[in-house]
Amino acid sequence: MRQVVLDTETTGLEPNDGHRVIEIGCVEMENRRLTGNNLHLYLNPEREIDAGALAVHGISTEFLADKPTFDKVVDEFLAFVDGAELVIHNAPFDVGFLNHELRRLGARYGTIEQRCGVLDTLVMARQKHPGQKNNLDALCRRYFVENGHRELHGALLDAEILADVYLAMTGGQTRLSLGGNDGSEQGGDATAEAIRRLSADRPTLAVVRPSESEIQRHNDKLTAIAGKNGEPTVWQGLTEDDTPLQ
Repeated sequence: MRQVVLDTETTGLEPNDGHRVIEIGCVEMENRRLTGNNLHLYLNPEREIDAGALAVHGISTEFLADKPTFDKVVDEFLAFVDGAELVIHNAPFDVGFLNHELRRLGARYGTIEQRCGVLDTLVMARQKHPGQKNNLDALCRRYFVENGHRELHGALLDAEILADVYLAMTGGQTRLSLGGNDGSEQGGDATAEAIRRLSADRPTLAVVRPSESEIQRHNDKLTAIAGKNGEPTVWQGLTEDDTPLQ
């Protein structure tokens, strides 16, 4: 499955008021793994940037003066995202701006929704954490995703951070406890491991087989857990065919 985590920066809040996209950041994932194939574009909006927007992203009109306009990069952008599922935080904002840019170029480009699926991580977060803050900074704290290097918003940086948040938010159990105490280490937000990026081309991990004494200590631990819970553990119900490492 190919997904593209996407974020944009703009000159203001409302495209119907003439505001434009000034930065696009795209991070590609295939089968939930970062591929390292990213797209990063700065755009000349041919207009001034609102003071409020400048305070958020720090991208000035002067910096964008020699950057291409959207019509010069639209084919490159669409080729990158075509057919992918877009993962976006507060998708209506970014999709609305991108569709506004496409409409300015005529009907031949259609809409983002006609080319891509769209998954809104803000909607997902609100469903998982109702009544809590669910902006990107709050989710980074909740899922232990490092974002200390993020002093200002930036489309590519925010897309990279959102990719880590999305993987953590949809990854299910993140830590396995054999303690058999209160289950407090069984995944969940509060005990999520810090996210660290791994290279997509890293070597295959070596398989270290347990010794006989390690297997015996493992079995003793399972027996102790089963005694406390009053029923056998899942592992004790496995056969040799279910346990390829033995």
